[in-house]
Amino acid sequence: MKELKVIELFAGVGGFRLGLEGYKGKSALSNYTKKLDSPFKIVWSNQWEPSTKAQHASDVYIKQFGSENHSNVDISKVDINDIPDHDVLVGGFPCQDYSVANSLKRSGGLEGKKGVLWWEIMRIIEGKGKKAPKYLILENVDRLLKSPVKQRGRDFAVMLSSLANAGYAVEWRVINAAEYGMPQRRKRTFILAYKSSTPQYKKLKVNESYVLQDGLFANAFPVSKSPKSIFSKFSISENLVNVSDLFNKGKETLSFENGGVMKNHEVFTMKVEANYEGTFQFLKDIIVPYSQVPKEFFITDDDLPRWQYAKGSKKEERKRQDGGIYFFSEGSMAFPDSLDKPARTIITSEGGPPPSRFKHIIYQDKKYRRLTPVELEKCNMFPVNHTEGATDTRRAFFMGNALVVGVIEKLGKILNQSL
Repeated sequence: MKELKVIELFAGVGGFRLGLEGYKGKSALSNYTKKLDSPFKIVWSNQWEPSTKAQHASDVYIKQFGSENHSNVDISKVDINDIPDHDVLVGGFPCQDYSVANSLKRSGGLEGKKGVLWWEIMRIIEGKGKKAPKYLILENVDRLLKSPVKQRGRDFAVMLSSLANAGYAVEWRVINAAEYGMPQRRKRTFILAYKSSTPQYKKLKVNESYVLQDGLFANAFPVSKSPKSIFSKFSISENLVNVSDLFNKGKETLSFENGGVMKNHEVFTMKVEANYEGTFQFLKDIIVPYSQVPKEFFITDDDLPRWQYAKGSKKEERKRQDGGIYFFSEGSMAFPDSLDKPARTIITSEGGPPPSRFKHIIYQDKKYRRLTPVELEKCNMFPVNHTEGATDTRRAFFMGNALVVGVIEKLGKILNQSL
């Protein structure tokens, strides 16, 4: 089995690493050990949280995986020569505005808006030249395919064009982890990209069959045609400035659906639905026993009405800052959350005692309570107490930023099988 060297960007607390390399034992207090059947080896990682001195996520990463070959500096300040050569680049990069800025006179290239981390991925790819990674596994929010509002899909079109210019073919899929048996309804855009020298690049076809049957996503996460059967085929310009300025500007109505492929700037995209026949995990399968829940996670009788208000439907008159009046309305949220369903999407503000309509509340042994950090870790399929040592609120923030490890594990397995 050939070893695949991996760099993990925007590493957070190590979700990609867990999915690709694996771990041994049910507790994060045990030593992590590479899976015997995994070819992936993380040779370098980077995690940097801007605008804060404390680097909490990086601290967790180092605690669990060690400091060797881990970088805790702004990725834009990292010299390409300090990044080891690698076969696979992975990362859950932030969702930002990917519009293209002016040409760079000194290099004749292009750059995006300052601070946009997508362009750091491209900087590494282009800087490595002939040693650029053969494979990319990337993750972002599902709205990436539709942003920005005034030029729907432009940001994703810029990304696809820049990858095509660098010699990659791409397949993507919006995956809801719960639709494939995982314990959280977390919907994210996943991207697989293959360098032109790889067999996966040569196999990729810009057609319906590849999206539904032949592609790596189709094999890892089976789908069927959506009853709405929305699909389209179109070309994206090689000129990034033109893509940035003109994509879906005016009367053009091109769209990226939840499944698709791109090769040589040609795109095929269609609406698909999950076609999964395995077992499912629900909240009841991951909650800890009542006796293990710290008392601060239970809702007091005094606080219960505030939670009921936050979760309930509303239609009320409110005042604006300028003194004007407007009517605010919103629908109700499940209260408590059903134990017979997967968790809702964990968000970064999940932690802490203040009532919120978006935090989970369950009913256990005749008591209402919030989810504990361990349960939030389980929602993302992390090892128990992976984030132990940080505050409970910070641990919830980590999981709101994390991905579902099981999705990456499946993608890693199917990529390995295709080699």
